[in-house]
Amino acid sequence: MKLYYKDILNFIRHLTLGRVTNSLKLVSSFYLTKWTRKPIQWGLPMTISVEPTTACNLKCPECPSGLRSFSRATGNLKADFFRKTIDQLAQKLIYLIFYFQGEPYINPKFLEMVKYANDKGLYTITSTNGHFLSRENCLETIKSGLDRIIISVDGTSQETYESYRKEGKLEVVLEGARNLVKAKKELRSATPHIIFQFLVVKPNEHQIPEIYELAEEIGVDEVKLKTAQLYEPTQDHPLMPENKQYSRYVQNEKGDYVIKNKLEDHCWKLWHACVITWDGMVVPCCFDKDAVHRLGDLREESFEKVWTGQAYTDFRKRILKGRDTIDICQNCTEGCQVWA
Repeated sequence: MKLYYKDILNFIRHLTLGRVTNSLKLVSSFYLTKWTRKPIQWGLPMTISVEPTTACNLKCPECPSGLRSFSRATGNLKADFFRKTIDQLAQKLIYLIFYFQGEPYINPKFLEMVKYANDKGLYTITSTNGHFLSRENCLETIKSGLDRIIISVDGTSQETYESYRKEGKLEVVLEGARNLVKAKKELRSATPHIIFQFLVVKPNEHQIPEIYELAEEIGVDEVKLKTAQLYEPTQDHPLMPENKQYSRYVQNEKGDYVIKNKLEDHCWKLWHACVITWDGMVVPCCFDKDAVHRLGDLREESFEKVWTGQAYTDFRKRILKGRDTIDICQNCTEGCQVWA
């Protein structure tokens, strides 16, 4: 595995004694939980994902934002609510992911919130479909202090790209990446660390070598291959890769496609991370896309009260008793080693 030393050193720069101590508490309580089979929780999360918006400009077929299929409300995260929430967590939190569902740059206050988190000493990450990386936005992105940006580039030709990124324009995305690389040079900034994320599906798997070449040509720092979550995985699914290495799924003895990893009755995510929706709901992880498993409402109580509350404790107990009985866990890659 290739190491990106500049990004690693930048991450380390954000560490403090309080944050490291909190992380050690989380690790200790997680392993103690595994040994005792009782939900012991010490410390606050070391990472959270916040949702800037549920809106998106694309219509990707395996995404609730793209399908416009949410049962929950659509909206934008408010900057004042964000600041209030981060103030509760900043001393313990190490990194902050500005993404859950939707396209972050649609929220007009997105980069303002990134700047606030950066001023609190947090390592910040976002994921974007790349259609809003104008020269002006790129300059403001760098000035915000964003540490890492993941740009979805799921094809090296327009035909292949739009087979998943419906209504997307590949050239717009690539020009946005060039704008960001150029802006980094102009401002003499080492950040953000730029990643091309390539969601491997049947229409594009033959282009994997080409995405590496394209990233190098543009000056992108890293390429990550990602497996696709399919809601109804079958051999004839139009997105199911032919090369099984790039699939999350494998056929069982009945011929059905199931997730590759074993659903062991524990989950590190439940101990060190969570997701906060745009309207303040706390949910267990990124697999709860429709926020069905709501563990608390930050409009009504503090984060710490939610994190240590009865709803969270009960959900952790459910994980320990049988992770395969929880709907959002049944398609989860937690503990799954996908790549050779």
